[in-house]
Amino acid sequence: MIQAIIDIGSNTVRMAIYEIERDRIEFIYKKKHMLGLASFLEKNIMSNEGVDRLCEVLEEYKTFLKLFSIENVIAFATAALRNCSNSIEAVEEIKKRTKINVIILSGEKEAEYDFVGATRNINNDRGLIVDIGGGSTELVYYSDGAIKNKTSLNIGSLGLKKEYCRSVLPKADEVKKMYEKAEKIVEKATDFNEVKSEAICGIGGTFKGMLALYNELYDMDKSNKQIDGSKIKEMIVRFGSHGRLNQGDSIVLMKSVPERINTIVSGMIIADVIIRRFEGGNIIYSDSGVREGYIYSEIMK
Repeated sequence: MIQAIIDIGSNTVRMAIYEIERDRIEFIYKKKHMLGLASFLEKNIMSNEGVDRLCEVLEEYKTFLKLFSIENVIAFATAALRNCSNSIEAVEEIKKRTKINVIILSGEKEAEYDFVGATRNINNDRGLIVDIGGGSTELVYYSDGAIKNKTSLNIGSLGLKKEYCRSVLPKADEVKKMYEKAEKIVEKATDFNEVKSEAICGIGGTFKGMLALYNELYDMDKSNKQIDGSKIKEMIVRFGSHGRLNQGDSIVLMKSVPERINTIVSGMIIADVIIRRFEGGNIIYSDSGVREGYIYSEIMK
């Protein structure tokens, strides 16, 4: 069976296509739009322009799927549509115009799917899974193959950048304000107070971009999946304290994270706060996350 999953995030809208056979899934194709849906929120209301732009992307995906005779399609939305005050109205309008049934994932469900997807690719019996999205951040602490604590924090790379940064790259005072906001939000995860020095698994686009930037800066092989957590603050200072880069750093940033230039620093700030809070060391990046977790949990169960 061929299954398409459309993941409507706060920063990106991804369509991933998988071949499913019994207890095995194989990723075969993807398309992505850096829509930045969270940037269309006005006083926590999803604007008509945001709905229009999303419908355009979904219609493009529908045309592609029809061309290749792919009929099994699941679409789900996370923080940007989940948290806006007109969520129900916006989703109904999207369904009406595109004929695609969009499911709103709760923060807890998103965290659960993150866990199921990520643990397929890592061998640790216990640890902390972190998914920094554009509009929210999911934390999952697991031990002995089971979730012990999970939460969805109301902070993401795009939302944080939009709130405090006036240009593409932040200046030192803006970095300071983003740190203060991130620390305040992460402190609210009181259920995780006893979680310390655990292995950290990072999933999602923020960690993928962070890994690409890390590998480029520190001359690591492109196959490397591990980030030295102590280097994240160094990267933030290098790319997020001046508001302007020299040519060498500009080339590094554009080569490594061309689609995430405007959110990579804010994403790294959230990651750095989390690592410091939980006294983590290295971060292992996993390619599998919420989409794969949804397939294992809801389609293959």
